[in-house]
Amino acid sequence: MSRPTGPTSPASPQPKNAASSTAKTPPMALDQTSKAIIEQLQEDGRRPYAAIGKAVGLSEAAVRQRVQRLVESGVVQIVAVTDPLQVGFTRQAMIGLKAEGNLQDLADALAEMSEVDYVVITAGAFDILVEVVCEDDEHLLEVLNNDIRTLPGVRTTETFVYLKLRKQLYNWGTR
Repeated sequence: MSRPTGPTSPASPQPKNAASSTAKTPPMALDQTSKAIIEQLQEDGRRPYAAIGKAVGLSEAAVRQRVQRLVESGVVQIVAVTDPLQVGFTRQAMIGLKAEGNLQDLADALAEMSEVDYVVITAGAFDILVEVVCEDDEHLLEVLNNDIRTLPGVRTTETFVYLKLRKQLYNWGTR
């Protein structure tokens, strides 16, 4: 689950909210070579540019340039993914919120919280879904009572505590 990055990584980690899809720019058109580069990085985010180049038929320099463009455009984010349990965060939960007012403003406020790692505006039973990673149950209760439920627009919350994470992948490819 953990995939560390270091000085040999193809690119530097991006800010926590870099994967946000609120950008107004149109999606970058990806050719087959860029898709192949992305798939190589999804298999191993630390794979050397030379190895990627060999696999996709480009020079190391060409791969470096393409990866840089993919990172700068927001198509790719290269980060270390840790196992929360192994770094001291024993409680994860998904929280469904029913809200009133401007959902985007509420979602932005939730996204600013350090315990929150995932925020989506949804259709259905909940207006917003939020994933939180906390140190323990006491920390989760504090986040719920003092941070989330006090935000303007939050009407109700329902918390789904994770008992066991069975699957979490980031390799869905470029389809």
